[in-house]
Amino acid sequence: MTDAAKASNLYLPKLASQLREGYRLADLRADAVAGLTVAIVALPLSMAIAIASGVGPERGLYTAIVGGFLVSMLGGSRFQIGGPAGAFIVLVASTVHLHGIEGLVLATFLSGLMLAAGGVLRLGNLIRLIPAPVTVGFTAGIAVIILVSQVRDLLGLSLSGGEPAEFGPKVAALVQALPSANPPAVAVAAVVIVLILAVRRWRPAWPALLIAVSLASAAAALLALPVETIGSKFGGIPRTLPIPHLPDLSMAKVLAVLPAAAAFTLLGAIESLLSAVVADGMTGRRHRSNMELVAQGIANSGAALFGGMPVTGTIARTATNVRAGAHGPVSGMLHALYLLAFMLIAAPLAAYIPLAALAGLLAVVAWNMVEKAEIAHLLRENRGGAAVMAVTLALTLAHDLIAGIAGGCVLAMALAWGPRRR
Repeated sequence: MTDAAKASNLYLPKLASQLREGYRLADLRADAVAGLTVAIVALPLSMAIAIASGVGPERGLYTAIVGGFLVSMLGGSRFQIGGPAGAFIVLVASTVHLHGIEGLVLATFLSGLMLAAGGVLRLGNLIRLIPAPVTVGFTAGIAVIILVSQVRDLLGLSLSGGEPAEFGPKVAALVQALPSANPPAVAVAAVVIVLILAVRRWRPAWPALLIAVSLASAAAALLALPVETIGSKFGGIPRTLPIPHLPDLSMAKVLAVLPAAAAFTLLGAIESLLSAVVADGMTGRRHRSNMELVAQGIANSGAALFGGMPVTGTIARTATNVRAGAHGPVSGMLHALYLLAFMLIAAPLAAYIPLAALAGLLAVVAWNMVEKAEIAHLLRENRGGAAVMAVTLALTLAHDLIAGIAGGCVLAMALAWGPRRR
């Protein structure tokens, strides 16, 4: 193969590769089933992540539909599922707090351009240079922040002065508001958590997230429980996608959101390529990292045109896709179309979902994000790695994700360089 042919192959979407090999009716049937399975998982999760990020639930669906379709159609991984991810909750919430919804949309659009440029410049392999303890540390930090961000809805708390954005003041405000806990909200959240864990243990093939949220919603409606719902807080979700439009690209706006866009880009690249690596390990395939970055970039900019939030490859949904028997990217494209069908047909049902139920779902997601086995291994076997992980975790909680990654990488380099100099 010539150098030109090799270069062009680097930017060939996996969908094109699969179609070249031949795509049969049996493959379509398998992808249709896998896509439906993933959509059932993605439906409540996309809305929960959006709400936790400080935006309406519909923006999570816009992101999963538009971004998810483009990631699968153009991506460098056969099995990658794109959409909103829990890891972005902290960054998105901070961006909305500082710049509003329009600032979030602009930052997402710019992040898409940056990701695509990174793929064109073949920066995909550089992401692998980030030390594993740094990844473990910032993932744990994000999980802790997500869990704390859900305490208000988990317990149905009433905060007199609003919920602070910073981690320390947020914890203090939540502790102060504990006497205002709403027992029905606590019960709904507890039931969701127990149901998810029970279904995953005893019936792992069943859609635990959808079952738990659906049963909790039905119970809350039938019993007329005094809990906040999507309908009472957001008025439900629209039944169609919005008309696409460009965000405000004025220089002042662009410069204001540029740091957020850079943070979205870094985390999006890390999450997406880690997810693609997981899919490779489960299937024996090999993804095209630079094409994946280009696809993620197009997906982010595309989602922003519809008012969406950041898109990334999602490990849990990608793994579900593989386990459900997907044959290739068509399953991910179909998952997005299934979500669109839900919006067109059944959107009014979302109004009955209690926020406490979605908070319980995200509490389980946060717990699963923590790489407990890796943390235990670092603490037992690698003191230097444990120190890097701890610094990354502490800086992520005390400041932000970028500070955590930068601090962890600096410490990791210092620990690696010290023995060499001696």
